[in-house]
Amino acid sequence: MLKSIFIILVSTILVNNYVFAQFLGVCPFLGVSAKVDTAIGMGIAVTFVVVLASALTWMIQIFILNPLNIAYLQTIAFILVIASLVQFVEMFIKKASPALYTAMGVYLPLITTNCVVLGVAVLNIQKEYNLIETIFSGFGASVGFTLALLFMSCLREKLAIGNVPKALQGVPIALVSAGLMALAFSGFGGLV
Repeated sequence: MLKSIFIILVSTILVNNYVFAQFLGVCPFLGVSAKVDTAIGMGIAVTFVVVLASALTWMIQIFILNPLNIAYLQTIAFILVIASLVQFVEMFIKKASPALYTAMGVYLPLITTNCVVLGVAVLNIQKEYNLIETIFSGFGASVGFTLALLFMSCLREKLAIGNVPKALQGVPIALVSAGLMALAFSGFGGLV
């Protein structure tokens, strides 16, 4: 079991990183990665939502959808769970850290439509993980997402003060940087 969990963590964080290998969650990846503080805040929020959503959606699939033969409602049920969790996180961040809430702006409620969250939940079911593996898969995926955000935000902060040609400033250099990071992460392909 421990070996399985280790493989899941290495796979979701490095080898099959949802941003760099599967290209899921690119919208918040580019939108929130301008500053390290907001990237860390988004990473923590996504981690909370993904881990809880993974566990809850697994239970819904195993204990409700499958026994009632209504697995075709999976996407709708999963989105409802994810939207509820995001609402909870949004209310908590608004109350606990108004500055972070303002800095994250529209990207906080967009966690609901962040395809990483739904992708992890669906892939956990497709891979037939048990509850523990599902939780670690969700945790690994969100750590990988946070790592991608953190790398990109550090790079973008450096690029903001660097000497970047005018034609590449802003989004173009961010996309080039993301592509180079995805290429670098492909080097982890032989680990698992």
